[in-house]
Amino acid sequence: MKRVVEQVRALHRLEPANGDHLAALRVALSVAVPSLLLLAAGRTDLIIYAVFGALTGMYGRSEPHQLRLRHQGQGALVLLTGVVVGVTLSINHIHSWGLVAVEATLAGVGSVYADRVRLKPNGPFFGILALGACASVPTAVPWYTAMLIAVASSVFSILIGFSGWVRRRSWKPGATRSVPRRSAAGRRELSVHAARYVLAVGAAGTVGVISGSGHPHWAMAAAAVPLAGADLPSSVRRGIHRIVGTFLGLAVTAVVIIPGPWTLAALYPALQEPLHRAVVLALLVILFQFATELFMTRHYGLAMVWFTPVILLITQLASPTEPRVLILERAVETLVGALLGILVVLAVRRSGARPRKALRGLPARRPGLLRLPRRPGH
Repeated sequence: MKRVVEQVRALHRLEPANGDHLAALRVALSVAVPSLLLLAAGRTDLIIYAVFGALTGMYGRSEPHQLRLRHQGQGALVLLTGVVVGVTLSINHIHSWGLVAVEATLAGVGSVYADRVRLKPNGPFFGILALGACASVPTAVPWYTAMLIAVASSVFSILIGFSGWVRRRSWKPGATRSVPRRSAAGRRELSVHAARYVLAVGAAGTVGVISGSGHPHWAMAAAAVPLAGADLPSSVRRGIHRIVGTFLGLAVTAVVIIPGPWTLAALYPALQEPLHRAVVLALLVILFQFATELFMTRHYGLAMVWFTPVILLITQLASPTEPRVLILERAVETLVGALLGILVVLAVRRSGARPRKALRGLPARRPGLLRLPRRPGH
């Protein structure tokens, strides 16, 4: 019972701050500059590619500059791969089952890569999200233009992350990222973890397609969230945070994009004009991304309250659709995906996972099994 109470308390515990405002400012600036340039050019529909490139700045937030440079380069590979695959699917009008197959495969491959290089945020989540989002909107420019925007935004975010070196000149000779060599058992563990991603993402996408949802990629992205947990309790917490945070974020989004007496459009009638509306949405994307990074390592659920509007607003800017349908589908797909992700975590336990007794706070010794270090769930 005590263990259960501890886990319930952990659901709403806010972790101590650790220079979060600086990391949030770097990411917000990385999103702001390319987004404002596109806004000035009258191409708010292309902000989606700039945002996913700028998310490179989320990696390596607390590392020395030379390590952050390398870490962000590794994160950029995951993000840009998702963008290029998503744009390719969009151009070739590959949706539904083709999208599920490709995204589930990339989830498995991305899991192996993310685990090998110890990406933080953990796992291939942002690459999966970029793939699905870019595949779900029509590509209104040549594919290389979309990629150029994403790459330029990613490079800019890396420069922002490295810019502090110019002021401090802080360089730690011999500093290296801790990426331990893995035994045969460790490699099997990576394979099992990757298989869980394929299973969870594939199952969520299958349910999304069968249900007739226009956005099955949201279910696939949500299914990947619990798999990034360090252990069973943290995986379940992440799933719950994803659901609750998304639902609250949808309420924020509704105030912004749904017409009605209680929304921004009612308070500011000028927002009903398409140009003014696009400007406001683009500015809100920058603001909400700052808030997302401010809470990302402190409370995942609070971060999702602000990250949910970011994704929905850039989707609306790229391909406007009926707001109520968009919000409803996001709610349903997130709920289904997160629950399926939790079920996969429960059903397919990693070989190094603690047995049930250990989860109740009792010591456990299981000889012959590799024990991986706990991975913080970012």
